[in-house]
Amino acid sequence: MSGSENDRISAALSRDGRPKVHASASTRNAVLGRFTEIKERVQFWDSELGDYSYVEHQATVIYARIGKFTAIAADACINALTHPVERVSQHKMTYRPNEYFTGAKLDKGFRDMRRGNVVEIGHDVWIGHGAIIMPGVKIGTGAVAGAGAVVTKDVAPYSIVAGVPAKPIKRRFAEKISERMIALAWWDWDHARLAAAIQDMQALSAEAFLEKYG
Repeated sequence: MSGSENDRISAALSRDGRPKVHASASTRNAVLGRFTEIKERVQFWDSELGDYSYVEHQATVIYARIGKFTAIAADACINALTHPVERVSQHKMTYRPNEYFTGAKLDKGFRDMRRGNVVEIGHDVWIGHGAIIMPGVKIGTGAVAGAGAVVTKDVAPYSIVAGVPAKPIKRRFAEKISERMIALAWWDWDHARLAAAIQDMQALSAEAFLEKYG
């Protein structure tokens, strides 16, 4: 291994892995993995963010479990708030009456329903700029939700969806390659092994990478 290669890996290992949360971001009951980052004006509530994942500025995340190496672009909304359209009024006064009326109590049933509709996002997922992920949706590992997509249904691993409502447009890799990539689970590698594999991630095709590391 060359001296420059050693320097590159040493630099990659020099970070301590502590999460970075911008001072303007709002977090509540947040579980943040190693090397995670939450950018400017993000709201990240009651959610988990896996190692190396990041949330770009002004995104909103609530009641979500997010895997490793997932990128959430600016202005995305994960687990968009739903309103009780079946009620006489869909206004929030029906589930947060305490904000308007003295002695009124929060509608815990509505809140528990929201908490139960967790969004689950796998590893190495890209949520595009301004995309909206609706309650209860599951997005598989390696998938992509295009910019501005409104995702109302589960998304298969390594598939790309776009549009309103979002629909599949193509796969990142052939199904067999996707299955092999999931079996390889490179996102579970330790930091040193990841650092050593970066150049191959840049240069090799998915098939060649799997041949070398699988």
